[in-house]
Amino acid sequence: MERLTIVKVGGKVVEEKESLDQLLNHFSQIRGKRILVHGGGRLATSLAEKLGIETLMVEGRRITDEATLEVVTMVYAGLVNKSIIAGLQARGCNSVGLTGADLNVIRAVKRPVKTIDYGYVGDIMGVNTSELRLLLNEEVVPVMAPITHDGKGQLLNTNADTIAADLAIELSNYYTVNLFYCFEKKGVLLNPKDEDSVISELSLDRFKELQTEGIISEGMIPKLDNGFSAMRNGVNQVLITNPNLISMARGTRLSLKD
Repeated sequence: MERLTIVKVGGKVVEEKESLDQLLNHFSQIRGKRILVHGGGRLATSLAEKLGIETLMVEGRRITDEATLEVVTMVYAGLVNKSIIAGLQARGCNSVGLTGADLNVIRAVKRPVKTIDYGYVGDIMGVNTSELRLLLNEEVVPVMAPITHDGKGQLLNTNADTIAADLAIELSNYYTVNLFYCFEKKGVLLNPKDEDSVISELSLDRFKELQTEGIISEGMIPKLDNGFSAMRNGVNQVLITNPNLISMARGTRLSLKD
């Protein structure tokens, strides 16, 4: 099958012009079909603060009330998405910005309240790849913002790592999919204070051990949970890396075997 590379980018990479430029330089040079999925949580937090809206996080996941939903929609689907599109077009990479509501690509349901009420956070119910594949066949690069919809007119804030994983899983029925989670670090670090302590290969069991020890925590947990889910469901390769290492495919490679 033809290769498809899905790159999810977040953290400081999308917030700082220099690091975003590096990412777009490397991404635009990837051969074959590509999809870029982005976050932008810290920019949303910054704008919320300026607007006097409190940001609440639980284990790396944002609580999304009505006011926060408006902010994240503006930041994710507006400022961040269109800045990335403009950067890719400047590099000769024809692209289109989408949310899950556009072309009905990703439908979600408001997360049910259990121990925590996450507000307008969406859990993905279905991924429709037919229009994405048409775009890919026309050499257009879809750039996905982490906003979905419920099919009844309600937008929902949805974790970008999950969107990337679910897209990778569904599209693995049609392509050999490599999924790269790209952020400011070189990979998953054994020692958070040592930038070079990259774990080159991480098994599921080792991940659970490091999570219990507190070495892997906060936002890295949903990233790895989604990465391992993708591996279990047909995705060819999952790599945690940074912009400068994309082309060399270096970083932390996930493995289902010890």
